[in-house]
Amino acid sequence: MNILILGGGGREHAFAWKISQSPDCSGLFIAPGNAGTAAFGTNIELIPTDFPAVKKACVENQIDMLVVGPEEPLVLGIVDFFTADPELSEIMVIGPTAQGAQLEGSKAFSKRFMQKYQIPTAGYREFDAENYTEGSDYLKAHSLPIVLKADGLAAGKGVIICNSHVEAMAEFELMLQQNKFGEAGKRIVVEEFLDGIEVSIFLLTDGDHYVLLPEAKDYKKIGEGDKGPNTGGMGAVSPVPFADKAFMKKVTDRIIEPSIRGLREEGIDYRGFIFIGLIKVNGEPEVIEYNCRMGDPETEVVLPRLKNDLLALFRAVAERKLDTIQMDIDPRAVATMVVVSGGYPGSYEKGHTISGLDYKTKDSLIFHSGTRIEQGKVLTQGGRVLCVTSYAETLPEAIRKSIGVLHHIDFEGMYYRRDIGYEFL
Repeated sequence: MNILILGGGGREHAFAWKISQSPDCSGLFIAPGNAGTAAFGTNIELIPTDFPAVKKACVENQIDMLVVGPEEPLVLGIVDFFTADPELSEIMVIGPTAQGAQLEGSKAFSKRFMQKYQIPTAGYREFDAENYTEGSDYLKAHSLPIVLKADGLAAGKGVIICNSHVEAMAEFELMLQQNKFGEAGKRIVVEEFLDGIEVSIFLLTDGDHYVLLPEAKDYKKIGEGDKGPNTGGMGAVSPVPFADKAFMKKVTDRIIEPSIRGLREEGIDYRGFIFIGLIKVNGEPEVIEYNCRMGDPETEVVLPRLKNDLLALFRAVAERKLDTIQMDIDPRAVATMVVVSGGYPGSYEKGHTISGLDYKTKDSLIFHSGTRIEQGKVLTQGGRVLCVTSYAETLPEAIRKSIGVLHHIDFEGMYYRRDIGYEFL
């Protein structure tokens, strides 16, 4: 099969690494890809939300399967675009329809969905410009902290935790009256704050059946000890020690099963990943959010633990045969540590030469995120540049291995957190 992976981050590098191992993979293309994905297939320069360009790439390269990495093409309806086009309709697409992608694309949709199917989540209210005054009064009486969420996609920046009523009122005004998040913030979800420890749950569904992938925990803050502003993710670990059999049974019974049943009852054709962001509060799981794709950098610890042929899994998703799949998971601990450009998540420089990428050690992998190749050199191209993933028998050992590899990698302004997995050490 010829496969096209849409996206250019660490998640897509991990997909390319894993898919290329399948005996059924005859041709692999990544659009736009990065310096790392080029080792496993052919990079195609295009923007993943440019659907006519994606179509052209699929037709020219006789693509049999499209794997959609980021959320934006899914929310904008790339699956529906393929289904409606006679030239593309036979191509297997891994990802939900636009309706299914609303689980991530609209916070209000996902909260209503959870409420309808009695899936545990924080209490909430929705507000927009029309009921702004009502929203202001609601905020003034709300307990602290208060969580404000832009309804739509806001590049991971649409969630604000306010520790005072003054701050909450100011952010509410910025969102609804001064367009802080543009169209994404035209509607606001106000949630109660949940205090606990988070975990990311991943499953693949064909719409009728599902398989559970390894869970992970990621680290969003730029600074050690979880300090400073949020980022796209500074590292991740898997397995997560507190996600034991008893906890996961609660997750399955109260969250996963009702979610799959709810999608089916809503008549939503959902064939792809569901990423459920959970928080454990007093021993009980509650949903923070749904995502319609894999996480990054969680993918870089989840896929290394997956022993199954990923392409065989994807084919089973497309053919609605996931019930025939037996999952095979590596029991070892895996940790990934993300390397970022100096200044990130604020402004940062690009174009610095990266050295040490040829360093090889057993049970460690390097996944690229924001990199490009120029005149044979690998240069920095993004805020998150790459990550180092390592296997070991224990989590502390896996973290030590990744740090050991990072000692050999260098570029100007390079920074990474050394305390990934700190709660479990």
